[in-house]
Amino acid sequence: MSLQQSKSLLKHTRIVLAPGLSSEEIAVIESRFGMHFPPDYRALLMDVLPISDDFVDWRHGDLIAIQRQFAWPYDGICFDIEHNDFWLPKWGPRPTNLTEAFAIVAHAVQQAPALIPICGHRYIPATPNESGNPIFSVYQTDIIYYGRDLLEYLENELSRAVFGEQRYQISEPVKVISFWSYLVDVNNGQIADDSV
Repeated sequence: MSLQQSKSLLKHTRIVLAPGLSSEEIAVIESRFGMHFPPDYRALLMDVLPISDDFVDWRHGDLIAIQRQFAWPYDGICFDIEHNDFWLPKWGPRPTNLTEAFAIVAHAVQQAPALIPICGHRYIPATPNESGNPIFSVYQTDIIYYGRDLLEYLENELSRAVFGEQRYQISEPVKVISFWSYLVDVNNGQIADDSV
């Protein structure tokens, strides 16, 4: 699916679309949040900016709300550690003190590629800074792929509005993203290599 097809999908929904971001706006946003949009997401945002239905309004959105979206993956993992006895063996023995446990998680998340919010709890990794990164659906440690890449994600996300039925397809192969793909494997009951 091309960028034009993605734009067409967005136009066939009730999602409000604003003019795309300028290069200057992109630079300000990237500086403000300390990240770089991958090229495919950047191209979409420069072409058209979805601003409703939980899509991040990068131009006029509430900065504190966007910062909370950036923190959501870490906060969700911490919630499951505190309330659902979640712990990864690769982190070593689980501390009895929650503050120490959260510090281990903070370190793991800081070492992992940053997740950039797209819509609700759907995220694209900032690195590698190339097109074709998978989209993750992140709800606490219930983390799954929601698209092999940005274009497949949009088709999955918007299929009900466009086609009248929910479609969900993850094409293979999916690019492996450090830490986050490991959590997908854990969520799917697969034991992933600790080097992932």
